[in-house]
Amino acid sequence: MNITLDLIVFAILAIFIVASAVLAVTTKRILRAATYLLFVLIGTAGIYFQLNYSFLGAVQLLVYAGGITVLYVFSILLTSSEGDQAEKLKRGKFIAGLAATLAALGICLFVMLKHKFMNQIFEHGELPVKEIGFSLMSAGKYGYVLPFEVISVLLLACIIGGILIARKR
Repeated sequence: MNITLDLIVFAILAIFIVASAVLAVTTKRILRAATYLLFVLIGTAGIYFQLNYSFLGAVQLLVYAGGITVLYVFSILLTSSEGDQAEKLKRGKFIAGLAATLAALGICLFVMLKHKFMNQIFEHGELPVKEIGFSLMSAGKYGYVLPFEVISVLLLACIIGGILIARKR
């Protein structure tokens, strides 16, 4: 196996993403968790850029790392008081979470080790942006118009809920 610069960059990004994800779910401060989530999303965009998927990387940075994280931070700042911390995790919940994590890891390892992956030549690159846009916004079988609209209504409900909670105080 040849160690190339692509492999080294991927390993660094993967370690960065995993470390940030672990920190996001283990920190007791909710604003820090949102910051670590931002790091995970930026690392994911780095992997997209490494694969030469510039459109997906830009969408990841603009929509998720930019927009969604800002929405999380504003909703946290609107609804929580200063110094809010997560409550102490009970032993039963910790054991259940650990068991679910180990089970998921076991299933992933089982599938990866039992599946015979075909040797394929991966070509870096992407489709033209116009073709991506038409297929994403189509109402056909593989279109994403309905999920896009559902997510926009969900985000609107979250914003309205955050404002209502903030007004009660």
